[in-house]
Amino acid sequence: MLRYVANRLFWFVPTLLAMAAITFVIMSATPGSPFDPGGANQISEDAIRQLEEKYGLDKPVYQRFGIYVWNAVRGDFGISYANRPQTVESIIGRTFPKSLELGLWATLFAVVVGVSLGVLAAVNQNGALDYASVTVAILFYSMPNFVMAFLLILLFAVYLPNQGINLGFSIGGWDAPIDRVLPTIALGAAPLATLARYTRSSMIDVIRSDYVRTARAKGLAERGVILKHVLKNALIPVITLVGPIFAAVGTGSFFVEQVFNVPGMGKFFVTSMQSQDQTMILAVVLIYGVFLAAMNLIVDLVYGMIDPRIRY
Repeated sequence: MLRYVANRLFWFVPTLLAMAAITFVIMSATPGSPFDPGGANQISEDAIRQLEEKYGLDKPVYQRFGIYVWNAVRGDFGISYANRPQTVESIIGRTFPKSLELGLWATLFAVVVGVSLGVLAAVNQNGALDYASVTVAILFYSMPNFVMAFLLILLFAVYLPNQGINLGFSIGGWDAPIDRVLPTIALGAAPLATLARYTRSSMIDVIRSDYVRTARAKGLAERGVILKHVLKNALIPVITLVGPIFAAVGTGSFFVEQVFNVPGMGKFFVTSMQSQDQTMILAVVLIYGVFLAAMNLIVDLVYGMIDPRIRY
């Protein structure tokens, strides 16, 4: 297994280099300047030219990319053009832990509730629990997270307090533990629905397998059949989704963070796209790439723990 892990880690480097190169070329080919992204000429062309010379944007693309990679290897991701004189490392160091914490809570919420709903729906196929679980999954999946965020605020921070039921939820903030509840639900609702649907489908396929019929024919209790034989084998396709889900929600969500005033990284990525803040965009893309590659590796390792037939 160590050899397998080492091989996967080795391929992390060319993968990240390819992601950085593609992103760098696309940004370089985009018209405009990060110092005047809208072309509104808020500053003079001479001032823009001087700023580009100061930050090395007047050099050829290949030369700028080589300088960026060399600096990034040493932990220097440059100055954020849209947030001068802040460095990209300082912005990420301040905001990324908040986004990561929110993404972790949202993923845990989605996995626990989504898998539970999927199991209940599969075990009670075509029953009331099945229809209720499928309805919840469809509702959560079809609702954007910013719509879910506003509905949660209207319900728990406006309507219920006006009815004399104050549960302590506030609009915005990231200080008290209760401040994490509503953003977690809003961000984890759509992944929850996806996991519930996949769990239900996978569970139903496994329940109809011959070895499950054999286990029941031997007189094993239904709970033991579900937990030991069905659930364990049905989780493999579900686990495949957990890695990309965590990589997506763990690197920031613009709408959820804006609605609940979470001081995370999501809003910086969106504003950097609007302002062509190349250094910030590259850093976020690389973080997402590292997260996705690492989560895919972890998922592959978990496969072997769940199914002994899988070997590396």
